[in-house]
Amino acid sequence: MASKLQSSGKGENNQTAIAAAAAPTVLDILLHKHHFSPEVASLVDSDLRFSNLTDSVKADSVLSYFRDTGFSTTQLEKLVKYRPRFLASSVEKSIKPKIKIFQDLGFSSEDITYIMTSYPTILHSSVDNSIVPSLTLLKGMLGSDHDLAKILRLCGWFLTADLEKNMVPNVEFLKSYGVPMERILVIVYSNPRCLLIKTGIMKKSVERIEKIGFDRCSKMFVYAIMVIAMMSDETWERKLQGFRELGFSDTEILAMFRKAPMLFTKSTEKMKTIKKLVFETGKFDNSSIVNNPVALACSVENRYKPRFQ
Repeated sequence: MASKLQSSGKGENNQTAIAAAAAPTVLDILLHKHHFSPEVASLVDSDLRFSNLTDSVKADSVLSYFRDTGFSTTQLEKLVKYRPRFLASSVEKSIKPKIKIFQDLGFSSEDITYIMTSYPTILHSSVDNSIVPSLTLLKGMLGSDHDLAKILRLCGWFLTADLEKNMVPNVEFLKSYGVPMERILVIVYSNPRCLLIKTGIMKKSVERIEKIGFDRCSKMFVYAIMVIAMMSDETWERKLQGFRELGFSDTEILAMFRKAPMLFTKSTEKMKTIKKLVFETGKFDNSSIVNNPVALACSVENRYKPRFQ
């Protein structure tokens, strides 16, 4: 009787061992079910095994949910390569609630997959402490879900930043200074990081811009903010020196800055090439460029060479 029980026990153990051996590994799941490249699959599998996270069922459930949401294989590879531990997450508790927030706001599958793939830190951010407060604030500022999706495609890291700390005070300061919201939104769409600088720096930048002679009602005012606020004193001085070397006086330089602030983000070498090309025609001089400084930002290949040939 005992021998029969032992035989039966050995049989069960053998069956368990065979079943375990037959169960697909994480690597199998990545390669054969979700069609990852061998290189990415091996890299992700190694990371998970090193962390002792080898639950292939959980990994498959995560990948299957992402795929059902609309993620392509390329997007999945990018996402999982960035953070292999996503495959050890709970779909119901960790991943699905974050995706659902965007679905409930009416974001398209394309928007969701693009934002999550481009800014995967969102997937391991807190729903209550980070994602929802930031979405609420941004929607209140932008006014629509469409515009919210648009800005998050440009800079999804908004959802992982503390917007209350700097962005809100900066926006309120600019509004109190007479800058209309429609122009503040130009900064949001063009250079959003500018609104995350310390409010003290923003105030000093605005004061400096006014000393240069900008009217706060000018459309160029917010562009000047994006240049001055994001540029150190040393970099600004190098820019001024670059224009001096191009033959412009300080008065001419500041006149050009008031007309075309973004010109001061361009390469001095490129502007030098353009000036030389334009002057060789014999039709233009410094005053021509001071009156139309955007000329120094145009493409040599696409704008000037076809016209001068």
